[in-house]
Amino acid sequence: MAASGTPPQKQGFDERVGQVSWLKRLFSRPEFASISGAILVFAFFVLTAGDSGMFNLDGVINWAQVAAYLGIIAIGACVLMIAGEFDLSIGSMIGFAGMMIAIPSVYFHWPVWAAILFAFAGSMALGWLNGYLVIKTRLPSFIVTLAFLFILRGLTLALSIMFANRTIVSGIGALAADDWLATTLFHGEVGTSLFAWMAKAGWITALDNGAPLVKGIPKVIVWWAGLALVSGFVLARTRIGNWIFAVGGDANAAKNVGVPVKTIKVSLFVFTAFCACLFATLQVFDVGSAAADRGMQKEFEAIIAAVIGGALLTGGYGSVVGACFGALIFGVVQIGITYTNINSDWFRVFLGVMLLIAVLFNNFVRARVTEAR
Repeated sequence: MAASGTPPQKQGFDERVGQVSWLKRLFSRPEFASISGAILVFAFFVLTAGDSGMFNLDGVINWAQVAAYLGIIAIGACVLMIAGEFDLSIGSMIGFAGMMIAIPSVYFHWPVWAAILFAFAGSMALGWLNGYLVIKTRLPSFIVTLAFLFILRGLTLALSIMFANRTIVSGIGALAADDWLATTLFHGEVGTSLFAWMAKAGWITALDNGAPLVKGIPKVIVWWAGLALVSGFVLARTRIGNWIFAVGGDANAAKNVGVPVKTIKVSLFVFTAFCACLFATLQVFDVGSAAADRGMQKEFEAIIAAVIGGALLTGGYGSVVGACFGALIFGVVQIGITYTNINSDWFRVFLGVMLLIAVLFNNFVRARVTEAR
C-alpha cells in the first residue's frame, strides 16, 4: 500500500526511463522527410494535374517506372552511404554493363543469358575492385570511384565505337525476345492475364481490339519492390544490418568489437555494382539497345534520392524506405511536370532545392537526436 501523501505509481512506469512523445519519435525517423515530401508532391499534382490523366492507370505506371529505375540504384547508394562510403561510378557502370550485354550478344553471337551473366559478373568484380582499392589505399571512396566514373565511361564509348562505329549498339531487343532468362526476369510485364481480364470486365481502359491499354506491371517495378523489401529487412532485422550502421557510425569502434569492417564495405560496393547492372539490364531489354551515354548523372540522382530519404553524408544513419520515397518523388515530379503548364526546365531546379532542404532537415534531426542522447 502506498505511503500517505505519496501518489501511487502507474504499473510498469519507470521514472528512470525518459518518456519520448510519438511526435519526437516520428521526427527522428530518417524517412520522415521523404514521406512528408512525397505527400506534398502528390498533393501539388492532384491540385494542378488531377484531371490530366496523370493518376490514371497508364499515368501511374509511367511515373512509377521512372521511380523504379532510380529506386534500384538509390537503394544501393543508400546502403553504401549508411556505411560511410560513396560510389560515384554508378552511372558509368550502367552504361558499361549495358555494353557488356549488347556487344557479346550482337557481335560475338553469345546467348543472351550468357551475356547477362557475364555483365553481372563483370560489374560485381569492378565493384569489388572499387571496394578493395578504397580499403587498401585508404583513399576516400569519393576519389577512387570518381576515377572509375571516367574509366568506365571512356571504355563504354571506346568499345561502342570499336564494334558498332557509333555510340549505340542495336539489335539486342530482337535477340532477347527468344531468350529464356531475359524474358523471364528482365523483359516485359507481370500480371498480363489479370490485366487482360480486368480490361475485358471493363475495370481498366481497353483498346479498340479489347486488349488492355496497360498490359501489366513492368518488371522493373517488381524488381524495385523486391529489392526494397529484402534490403530493408536486412538493415532493420539482421546482424549484418547492425554491422552496416556500426561501420558508418564509427568504423574503428566497430572493428574493436569484432565487426568485419573491411568485408562489410567491400560487399556493399559489390552490391551497389549489382544494382547498377540490374538497372542496365532492365533498361537494355526495355529499350532494345545499349548506348554509351546511358546512366549519365545517375550517380548524383541516386545520392539525391538517398539524401532526401534521410541518409547522412557522414554515414551511420539512413533508411531504404526513405530512399525509395526519394526516388518516388523524383519519378512523380519528372513525369508529373509534363502534365502541367510548368516548363520542364524547372525540374533540375526542383531537385537541387529538394536536396538542400533534405540536408538541412537531416542535420537538424541529427542534432536533436544527439542532444537527446
